[in-house]
Parts: sequence; structure tokens; C-alpha cells
Amino acid sequence: MNMEARIRGIGMTSMRTRTRLAERLRVAGIGSECVLAAMQQVPRHMFVDEAIASRAYDDCSLPIGSGQTISQPYVVAKMTQLAIERTLEADQPLQRVLEIGTGSGYQAAVLAHLGCRVYSLERIRTLAHRASDRFRTLGQRAISVRYANGYDGWQGEGPFDVVMVTAAMQQVPTQLIEQLRVGGVLIGPLVGDDERQQLMVITRREEAEPLVETIEAVRFVPFLEGTC
Repeated sequence: MNMEARIRGIGMTSMRTRTRLAERLRVAGIGSECVLAAMQQVPRHMFVDEAIASRAYDDCSLPIGSGQTISQPYVVAKMTQLAIERTLEADQPLQRVLEIGTGSGYQAAVLAHLGCRVYSLERIRTLAHRASDRFRTLGQRAISVRYANGYDGWQGEGPFDVVMVTAAMQQVPTQLIEQLRVGGVLIGPLVGDDERQQLMVITRREEAEPLVETIEAVRFVPFLEGTC
């Protein structure tokens, strides 16, 4: 059973509404057709509370409880497009992704829709459980969720093609870089000396320091240690 069939009768938003979102993302600079298709087809309204589901296809972040948010669709699409572009540049397929910060589960769902095997870590127990329930409802079996602190990554499941961090880091944990394959990339926001956040792409290189690229200004919740 495909995703559309699974969500019939449980609040499916019209395809016209989702198509408009994809069109706005294209105008904003998202050029990958497969990313635009995923953003159109993955039902974002199922990753927010019913009370705000009418805003699910607005290009903005929304609260999901526990002081966390579901990322703006443009940012999800941009990070996904970067993952595809950088793995293609390295002549490597995008297959295995480590996500730090499951949140609502929306970013993981977009990646899984593109054929990725996603290992997602969430430090807030209630969010981890809700995301797991959503994945089961949508029949997405390519996503594994673990309730854990993201600093140490997911030992034993690497190396990963991409590590995607969905919270703002003060510094990049060395353990996450070490769990990338050579040529793999970490994509996520980093807090600068001026306290502003910049989306970064960090490429692991063989016998060399990682290559660091600054992409654009973003705004994420902070990357915190511990679990709750």
C-alpha cells in the first residue's frame, strides 16, 4: 500500500496544497526534482498537531511540543538537496543517513521517501515515541529511531554517507565526523562567534582536515546534551 492510500481518511491535505508548496520551494531555489517530489508527497500535516494542521504547508517552522519545532520546509528541502548534491559530487550513492534530532520525524520521512536508510536519534523521549508511531502509521520501515543523546552518534551502524544535524551546534562533535565514510558529509547549523547560526557542510577527507563550507543563515533550536 502506498503512502497516499495509508493516509486517506486520517486528515489528508489536498495534493493542490502540497503542489503549491513545491512550487514555492522551486522559486526559492530548490532545483532537485526528486527533492521537490518528496516535499510534495510526504504529508507534513501528519507531523504536526491537528490544531495547527491547517498551517502544515506554510513555509515556516511550527511548534511540536517540548520546546521543539518542525523545521521550515525550505530548510528541510535545502538540507536534503545538499545531501544529494554532495554525495553525487563524491560519486557515491546516498544510502545511509544518521540524523541527530528526530523531532517530529519529518526530515527523516523525506529522506526515507528518497530511498535512504535513516538512523535517527532523539534526546526527548516523548518526541522519539511520537515519531516512531508516525512512521508505523505511514508504513515507513526504513527509519530506525533511538531515544539517546546525539553527541555520540550511533555506534555500530556507520559509516554513514551523511550525518544530518537538526539542532544548532556550538561545535561539531568529533564522534559524528568519525562515523562518516571518507567523502561523506555532515550537514547542520553551527553557532558562530556572533551567536548567529549558519548552515554548514563538512566533508570528511582521507588524511586531511575536514573541508568546511558555509551555506546560508538559518535558525534552529540548540543542540543540547543529555536526555529528557
